[in-house]
Amino acid sequence: MQKKTLLDGQKIQITIKRLCHQLIENHDDFANTVLIGIQPRGIFLADRIHQDLEQILKNKKILKGNLDITFFRDDFRRKDGLVTASSNSIDFIIEGKKVILIDDVLWTGRTIRAALDALLAYGRPEKVELLVLIDRRFSRHLPIEPDYIGHQVDSLNSQQVKVTWASEGSEDKVILISENNK
Repeated sequence: MQKKTLLDGQKIQITIKRLCHQLIENHDDFANTVLIGIQPRGIFLADRIHQDLEQILKNKKILKGNLDITFFRDDFRRKDGLVTASSNSIDFIIEGKKVILIDDVLWTGRTIRAALDALLAYGRPEKVELLVLIDRRFSRHLPIEPDYIGHQVDSLNSQQVKVTWASEGSEDKVILISENNK
């Protein structure tokens, strides 16, 4: 198994700051914009984006929630064993608001499609944008593209992109994992 580090430590922090400044350019004071982290992995990036935005925009409260998509996925019945859902924590209405969906890795687009379906339970947003740390372009099953991209990587379907976070007890790191072909 081969591992290649795509981003780590300082590079991840710089990438997150850049994404925050792009969001500020497009959403100004976030008066009509909310952040939604997609469970389970997007919530770590959403937390970091939210924390940095509030630090940059001093004394501005930005609404953030977490969205579970487990039962909206088209493949949830194909998994072996009992499927367990994460909890939703959206304590605000998204009706008429601009929503920024946040996930760590965009690959096939199926997670985002499920998130769009799940989001409708909280109202009909004015607009939905997508922010991802890693865009695995050229691998889509659906016509979904991110509005904000931390880093793009060209990868094979046999490869895996793994993101770890310091808040999980690991380190901030993005690794591309390839199987050895013998």
